[in-house]
This record gives sequence, structure tokens and C-alpha cells, in this order.
Amino acid sequence: MTGVGNGTTHSVTTLGVADLARATRFYVECLGLPSLKRPPSITFYELGRLWLALWPRESLAADAGVSAQGTGFAGFSLAHNVRSPAEVDALLQHVAAFGATVVKPGHPTDWGGYSGYFTDLDGFLWEVAHNPAFPHV
Repeated sequence: MTGVGNGTTHSVTTLGVADLARATRFYVECLGLPSLKRPPSITFYELGRLWLALWPRESLAADAGVSAQGTGFAGFSLAHNVRSPAEVDALLQHVAAFGATVVKPGHPTDWGGYSGYFTDLDGFLWEVAHNPAFPHV
């Protein structure tokens, strides 16, 4: 998507959530993401050139013309990269205190880093990783 008139490009990842207010609180209070000015039906966060949006699951499904029902692994994860293995462990502890579920504790990886996984309040899978070769942390 190209911004009108300014040549910038933004992509949006939209998560269908069960309770917009609860999910918004989790992403703001737990993960520290600053939400943008928004209408009451959706929450946006600007993450550089990517925007993250939270929208009620039923609304997102209706917009796409699909069923809102779904279970199990959706076939993707979101990732948050941090500066050290200690930050991986600290963030996993922090999200658990806010009601997220740590599904795989921090551990050394076969690619030379350190990572763990949690599911947020709506079951979205997040990897928290320290990759010493990743330049954008």
C-alpha cells in the first residue's frame, strides 16, 4: 500500500480479538505499545513502517467473508526481538504476569540465538527472540 501523495509504504497486520478493550490493555500495559488515535471499533499501533491493528474477531471475519470460528495453530507467529537472552526471559515473565501463556520457555536455539514463545490473551503465538546477528533491535 502506498500512502497518497507522500510515497511512503505501510503494511498492516490485523489480529481478530475476542475482546477489543482487553486486548488493547494487554498490548499497551503489558507490551508497552503506544496506540494511535483511533475510532472505538479498532486499535492501531505504529511499529515503524508496519502497523499492528486489533479488531474484533467477528468484524474481521465478516469483512473477509469467512467464519469467525477457528481453533488450533493458525500457521504463523509474530516475533519480538530483544537485545539479550536475559531480556527474553524477563519479557516472558512479564507477559505471563499479564495473563499470557508461556508455551516454550527461553532456550538456546540451533541458529545461535535464544528464544521462547507465548500466546497472548487471544491465543496468538509470539516468539520472543535474541538473535545476535539481527540488526534491528
